[in-house]
Amino acid sequence: MEYLTQSPPGIVDQRPRKRQRRVWDVLPENLTAQLGLFCAQEAGAVPELKSDKEFVRFSSPPLREDDKNGRYVFAVGDNLTSRLIDQLFDASFLVCVLGTFGQVLECWDRESKEMVAIKIIHGIKQHMDDTRIEIGILQQLGKYEPARSRCVQVRNWFEYRNHICIVFEKLGPSLFDFLRENNYRGFPIDLVREFARQLLDIVAFLHDLRLIHTDLKPENVLLVSPEYIKVPDYKLLRHLYLLLHSPKEGSYYMRLPKSSSIKVIDFGGTTVDSPQNTYVVSTRHYRAPEVILGLGWGYPCDIWSVGCIIVELCSGDVLFQTHEDLEHLAMMEKVLGPLPGHMLRRADRHAEKFVKRGRLNWPEGCMSVKSMEAVLKVPRLKNIVRENVDHSASDLVDLLHGLLRYDPSDRLSAREALRHPFFTRVTVGRS
Repeated sequence: MEYLTQSPPGIVDQRPRKRQRRVWDVLPENLTAQLGLFCAQEAGAVPELKSDKEFVRFSSPPLREDDKNGRYVFAVGDNLTSRLIDQLFDASFLVCVLGTFGQVLECWDRESKEMVAIKIIHGIKQHMDDTRIEIGILQQLGKYEPARSRCVQVRNWFEYRNHICIVFEKLGPSLFDFLRENNYRGFPIDLVREFARQLLDIVAFLHDLRLIHTDLKPENVLLVSPEYIKVPDYKLLRHLYLLLHSPKEGSYYMRLPKSSSIKVIDFGGTTVDSPQNTYVVSTRHYRAPEVILGLGWGYPCDIWSVGCIIVELCSGDVLFQTHEDLEHLAMMEKVLGPLPGHMLRRADRHAEKFVKRGRLNWPEGCMSVKSMEAVLKVPRLKNIVRENVDHSASDLVDLLHGLLRYDPSDRLSAREALRHPFFTRVTVGRS
């Protein structure tokens, strides 16, 4: 298998360049002469428009200023090109999904006759430069079958009114959205096992290519299909008090996806493994201890994130619900035990304030009573699993201890994790 040894030439040096500007913002004076350019096709391949009114129906919306964050301002029903028109999401989802670097719209593709998802990047130069690299990475990954089945697929891309727009296949909701619709109740353990297997499979593939995703979280793992069924939540039904005081009508039912197939999205932060990787990566709650302590990071930071995701899928709750570094490290110690002294002693100048006499400066360094209470409420990993898992609890706890080892050099690799009894014991039992 080919792998990447540096920020790859196929991604950076030959990354997509700016395409020729298309005249989508201004209606042409001569409709017949400009028809091919408007539709981005040869004139002979375009059906004849019967009137100026029909042409206007497929024209671009009025020019609007971007908002203060550089975000494209749209209205439902706008045309992004002559072939793409904004549509409403299903009633259970939003019209627009906002992200750090852009927003995602659901659109109708008139040419392929299907719904697609379009990521519109903020009109900020740095964001657009990073996006061109992301496009290159996704196009490279699309050459491999494992990536096509486990990573979101790019259909096309174009520039529109100083925004890069990436056309993706339309997928279902994220695992986070699904948990939220279930009132943050965890998935059944057999479903968690299938999600974990697929997630580790794609992480193993990325690592074989010497790529690190760096931002794995439930929001970036999408179900392929939005279809689901409703089943009684027997765990809730066992608690009559909770049933009678349900915060939401029908909450004694829970949703289960009809298909367990998932795909990973958001490769904007994906990078090549390097000893110089010392900057902060990953969303806070899924950030590995070596990243917080400034020790440098590599493939194992993805593995830590996967461990945090698996716990969240079981329990419905974020494992480390915090927004502050020292509190985050203290929660880790509460869940997993003391941090190794050799890691604390090597903390960089930004994190050395968290260490005192060779150990974590907690609770002495605690900034508030509220912070101390938050740490005290966090249960041990073993208790979290046993409270939420009916069977396979021992195997799952052992797997999680391997994925969440403090020292990245001791942490399981994705390939090693896939050979763990949590996955193999079930396979043997079914054969």
